Amino acid sequence: MKYYKFLTEEHKGEYSEFDFTAYLPKKGKPGKWLPKVDKLNKCSSGYHSCKPEQILQWLNAEMYEVEYKVEPEGDDEKVWGAQIRFIRKVDKWNDRTARLFAVWCAREALKLVDKPDPRSVAACDVAERFANGEATQEELAAAGAAAWAAARDAAWAAAWATAWAAAWAAARDAAWDAARYAAGAAAGYGQTKKLLEMLT
Repeated sequence: MKYYKFLTEEHKGEYSEFDFTAYLPKKGKPGKWLPKVDKLNKCSSGYHSCKPEQILQWLNAEMYEVEYKVEPEGDDEKVWGAQIRFIRKVDKWNDRTARLFAVWCAREALKLVDKPDPRSVAACDVAERFANGEATQEELAAAGAAAWAAARDAAWAAAWATAWAAAWAAARDAAWDAARYAAGAAAGYGQTKKLLEMLT
């Protein structure tokens, strides 16, 4: 079983704020084992990570494959164990991948709308071009503003959610945050499977 852990740009846990810098992989080799935790408790003690099918709940700036000395405990949200080490950084999880994934989520949501607002469609197109280095920040901001306007004008919930997701994917500064939000807005359309495909 593979497990993954997400960290902030400063190599910290999003909730614990623990700095993992000294334990990260170096020169293609796994990092050193973190100190053992004697008493495990979900959320409050132990080293937390997630299974592949849980990654959408934990997206952040950096993604690492990790391993445990002893198989971790877990539930349908995450896993936690007494001792962990970082095996490798998942380099394919980056700004470009996150933005392209967010666009994919938005387009999946658009498929549920009979006549999607052209502004939402355009926001997806510009966000994709931006991810590929083919659109400017100004174009991205304009597309995002237009998609927000589409969200305000939407006559029914599905269209509103679609436009919202597209705008978020186009306009957010943190690409991983855009991906997490867009996945939530388009919930139920195979996002986890798609993201795992993009990361392999």
